[in-house]
Amino acid sequence: MRGWSLPKQDYWSRPFAETLLDHLDLAPGASILDVASGDGIPAFYLAEQVGPTGQVLGVDWSEHQVARARVIQGPHLPWLRFVCLDMRALPTGLPAFDRITGNLSVMFFRPNRFDTVRGLVEHLKPGGQLVLTFPSLGTFGSLWRRIDRDMEARGLSAERKKLADYIAERPSADEGRRWLETLGLARIRVTEQPLEIVTGPGPAFLHHPLLRGGFLDDAYDCFDDPRLADEVMTNVSDDLPSFTPLLAQRCCLSGWKP
Repeated sequence: MRGWSLPKQDYWSRPFAETLLDHLDLAPGASILDVASGDGIPAFYLAEQVGPTGQVLGVDWSEHQVARARVIQGPHLPWLRFVCLDMRALPTGLPAFDRITGNLSVMFFRPNRFDTVRGLVEHLKPGGQLVLTFPSLGTFGSLWRRIDRDMEARGLSAERKKLADYIAERPSADEGRRWLETLGLARIRVTEQPLEIVTGPGPAFLHHPLLRGGFLDDAYDCFDDPRLADEVMTNVSDDLPSFTPLLAQRCCLSGWKP
């Protein structure tokens, strides 16, 4: 029989999922909505825990991610389904769930994160639990400060403004707590834990699988001139000791609907 433990080789999703599971109250037979489900971390594990008397619905707006999760699932865990939906506008006909989870989810709730969380709570049964994880404000702060210093030295005021706006847009743990309090959730628990990302200098940093395609792309997007972006980021990448250790903040929000 196949087991569905969290994959050990995933050095990004797994630590966040472990934090989520530390906060989540799981029981056989529970119904779970897992948003931003990606390729199934932790949806497969959740489905194994609730068993055939439960149900898990994984939703993601990426058709590619949903297709990949279905391929991984194959004929297993028939009480688990993956569907392509925008979690920011869930269908009104969607049922209520005992638990709603979202690993590495909150950054995908933009631009109106509070409204998205409110929509999730509307699909939570009374007595149900909401648990969300995300990299919170302060994630890779040493890196952003290093990039900003290079921008300042070059007199790049417009680029600095874009970088500052990007950093400020990342939600904090306190902001997440306020969302849950405003929505009337009870037994609220908010935690943050550092997660170190190890990388080498130069190309190893610029093409790091956990940084490129996300965090570093946001820095590149601050530049209108791609050649200038490459020059600044290459200079930063060769100065690795100035911004390591490189730390992400694992934030977890948990609350119960009265």
